[in-house]
Amino acid sequence: MPLEAPLAPISERAAELNSRFAHHSGSDVLAHAVRDALVGQIAMVSSFGAESVVLLHMLSRVDRTIPVLFIDTEMLFPETLTYQSDLAAKLGLNVKVIRPDRGELLEQDVDNLLHLYDVDACCALRKTRPLDKALEGFDAWITGRKRYQGGQRAQLEFFEAGADGRMKVNPLAHFDTDDIREYMINNRLPRHPLVSQGYPSVGCVPCTTKARADEDPRAGRWRGQAKDECGIHFVDGKAVRGPAQART
Repeated sequence: MPLEAPLAPISERAAELNSRFAHHSGSDVLAHAVRDALVGQIAMVSSFGAESVVLLHMLSRVDRTIPVLFIDTEMLFPETLTYQSDLAAKLGLNVKVIRPDRGELLEQDVDNLLHLYDVDACCALRKTRPLDKALEGFDAWITGRKRYQGGQRAQLEFFEAGADGRMKVNPLAHFDTDDIREYMINNRLPRHPLVSQGYPSVGCVPCTTKARADEDPRAGRWRGQAKDECGIHFVDGKAVRGPAQART
């Protein structure tokens, strides 16, 4: 039996996929990503935040067996936890709830005050490292990031080559606020309950504030700090995760 040809480097595979799907819809990208050998074993990572329902609904129509990794940092809003549970049941999703390591919490943040003096360490403890462990065995993961969110997301492509050899798939990269709103209306999807209270982006309770209508939607995340990402999407020396098989 002839040996299978080795896969091309991840950067080449991402470039090929981006070229092929440049003019396709986000739902087309998602449907292809969950079955393409160039992408590999895949999971979705969702915060069940302000706009998460769009991508979750897309996945429910494509393949409900795909794992959806939800990180319960144990500092989330009660509304987020209820929304997650209700939405997972409504859409029939295969949700895997991920929590921080109990031993590490007792050692590093027994009083739940780490965020007050080292917010990056808190994110690493409660979100980055738990996700790192949860992604073991996967070659790729689906994110809900969008270009319009700005910052490091402004140049997003559908397929992204991670420096760690794991591919990120961003089906909503080209969605804007109107696209999100129209999709939710057309599919009669429930919004996160905190959106109507002035939270266009929702994270952990201590690090999320309301944002004014004239502010960036993520202005309420880590307000007043030189930080606009929790760390799970960094690749230049931060939060680097290895894939099931090194394919670089």
